[in-house]
Amino acid sequence: MSEASPRLRWQCRRGMRELDELLQGFLERGYPQLNAAQRLTFERLLATQDNLLLEYFMGRSMPRDSDAADVVAKIRHAARP
Repeated sequence: MSEASPRLRWQCRRGMRELDELLQGFLERGYPQLNAAQRLTFERLLATQDNLLLEYFMGRSMPRDSDAADVVAKIRHAARP
């Protein structure tokens, strides 16, 4: 599958170290395996406020949208060593 675009890489730079590491790591390890619909969902997630994204990725809450929750789970899984 294709690589992430420079625009998408830029959107993953959040200014919060934890989010930067999670999102940029996911671009390398998990994003290439996403299908087109999941990639669109990932892009939608990037419009979410940083503090809410961190809550999702730390497992403190989950998006109500099942597609977004699935992508959040993939991001969390990709972050595991």
